[in-house]
Amino acid sequence: MRRGTVGAGLLLLAAAGTGWLVYAKLDGNITPDEAAAAELARYEKERPSAAVRGAQNVLVIGSDSRAGDGNRRYGRDAGTERSDTTILLHLSADHRRATAVSIPRDLMVDLPGCRRKDGGRSRPVFAMFNQAFQVGGSACTIRTVERMTNIRVDHHVVVDFHGFKEMVDAVDGVEICLAKPIHDKAARLRLPAGKVTLDGEQALGYVRARKSLGNGSDTGRMERQQRFLAALVHKVRSNDVLLNPVRLYPVLDAATSSLTTDPALASLRGLYDFVRSVRDIPTGRVQFLTVPRESYVYNANRDQLVEPDAQRLFERLRLDRPVVVADSRGKSPSARGESGYEGSEESDAKSGVERPDEPAGPASPAPTFRGSTAAESGCE
Repeated sequence: MRRGTVGAGLLLLAAAGTGWLVYAKLDGNITPDEAAAAELARYEKERPSAAVRGAQNVLVIGSDSRAGDGNRRYGRDAGTERSDTTILLHLSADHRRATAVSIPRDLMVDLPGCRRKDGGRSRPVFAMFNQAFQVGGSACTIRTVERMTNIRVDHHVVVDFHGFKEMVDAVDGVEICLAKPIHDKAARLRLPAGKVTLDGEQALGYVRARKSLGNGSDTGRMERQQRFLAALVHKVRSNDVLLNPVRLYPVLDAATSSLTTDPALASLRGLYDFVRSVRDIPTGRVQFLTVPRESYVYNANRDQLVEPDAQRLFERLRLDRPVVVADSRGKSPSARGESGYEGSEESDAKSGVERPDEPAGPASPAPTFRGSTAAESGCE
């Protein structure tokens, strides 16, 4: 009896020890962005304040750095990196809505003076958005977004090419649907039409390609990224990944190994609390859209915000008000029993804002952004 008790005790200790080792490994994987935290603290007085208690805004930055494991194959590294993808993710205070807004990397914006990696400081300049990350890293990108939107960025996450691939492979690939076959030499991508499950390498090529897919614009590339992220969310939610420890560990290991985050998220506990707060959001309320944009007036290869539509979108996010997107079939919000925001009719086609064909007037339906939800699926 005593031997059995001792044996059981040893097994419990062994299990606890193994659990602790796993926790310690995952916890140690995450890189805290201490430099960004210090830089943001320096400019705390000029940063916008949080408007709604409980709502959160997370800036997700995809770095195009060629440094690190497996990244050099995607091109030369000139010693700098830019934000290949940037998404402002708004999580509602009631934890029932998530809105992901893509920010074009070629958007012309006012960049603040930022601390460079060499310790010097840059001067304020009007330039492409992705230069903020190149010049001053995540802190400069956050300050640029906050100035542009007047939205407080509560957390940020930076992930590179290798990390993105690892996370896709950890969930055994992500299924998408292609209306036409893809053959893109630059992206090292060759895919048949129809339903295709992409591994990490293929997924990276798919979300980065811009020359052979669609019209070659960055807008088309961002929409493709949004559709892929929606499919990834659907895969994680539908395959019980979050409830199965055997499936969850490799996902967590891949995710944590690839992340650089603000100090508050840079622990397994911090990430767990964050994921727990959003895991019950219905996929139909996980929305994806692109900030209202059009070709820059002085350079067709650059973008500029469409106003006042962009500021009205930012205001709704800042005040934690619902934002509505049109589904892939173009149904109006009234057909889905939803509401949008009151925007201007100017430049709707260019900005990505759609309006139902209804007579103008006080009772006319609110406008809707073109976008998608994580519940949708369909071919390009």
